[in-house]
Amino acid sequence: MHPQPPRRTTHAYGTPKNRLVYDRWGRFGRPVVLLHGLFYDRTMWWPVAAELGDSCAAIAVDLPGHGDSAARDDYDVTQLAEDLAVLINGLALHRAPVIVAHAESARLAETFAAAYATQAVLTFQDTPAEPPETTRELDTGDLSGVPELYRQFAVARHDDALLAGYRSWFSPPAHSEPRPDAMPLRLSAEGSGQARLGGRFPHLCDAASFAALLRTLR
Repeated sequence: MHPQPPRRTTHAYGTPKNRLVYDRWGRFGRPVVLLHGLFYDRTMWWPVAAELGDSCAAIAVDLPGHGDSAARDDYDVTQLAEDLAVLINGLALHRAPVIVAHAESARLAETFAAAYATQAVLTFQDTPAEPPETTRELDTGDLSGVPELYRQFAVARHDDALLAGYRSWFSPPAHSEPRPDAMPLRLSAEGSGQARLGGRFPHLCDAASFAALLRTLR
């Protein structure tokens, strides 16, 4: 029996100054781009991506300054959306992606969808109206519904310098009109009756149900 290749592979895109590190699962089906909230990293998506199986091509990206992606002098959301588009285009997936955004990364998801072809945008966990003074004031939410094995993926990183760089991301995303040829379906995990999936980390509370929701967006 020939050994099977690993389902999750890790890759890097860009130069040392703008490097984005991402994990990838699968090569066929609808691309699903998974964006973590600020002060977490791409590992928070491992349980969901594993549940998606071969039905989607999943990509979980570390935002700049998070996980293994390079820190930047400027975290401009428009530039990052452009970098994300170039990364996705380089994967030759040939289908518009579903963009899934946790917390503050909803701003990036909406900016991307306004400029590039997108199948659907799914956001969850509202962003605070005002950013905290320090990352130690962040509300990590109730983890009682998260299986103990997955709680390691819900640990925020305390970095006040990173908070200062991303401060603009705490304002609500601008709902600019998308291109005429890119009218993505926009859903909120809370606002679309998906609150039953669970609080701040619904994708960790019930990874199988969250993956099932993503399959409906194909």
